[in-house]
Amino acid sequence: MNTRKLSELAKTIRSKNAGVNKITFDIIFRDRDTYDAVRRSRALTRDAMAALYRIDQERISDFVEYDPGLAIKFTIYRLRPSGSAGDGDIFGAQQYAPLLDLPVAL
Repeated sequence: MNTRKLSELAKTIRSKNAGVNKITFDIIFRDRDTYDAVRRSRALTRDAMAALYRIDQERISDFVEYDPGLAIKFTIYRLRPSGSAGDGDIFGAQQYAPLLDLPVAL
């Protein structure tokens, strides 16, 4: 079995605000074969993302495999509103980093 980092397989890995109370994550692939292989690996699931981000599953509001866009998207509730006291990432744009080295068994 071959294992690769998600960053080697995806065209785009990003996070951003989805309103003031949520952060959304997008993982977009270049081709159908890679997208399908990653989906089959089960490296990107609601359970896997809760474990990776060390959060309760209830904080994941949405998890979508979007076949037409060759994308996997999930959204989490923030602990505090964007821009409020103690918020360390006002735009939510720095939260994708743990996804980069995620091992994917192909």
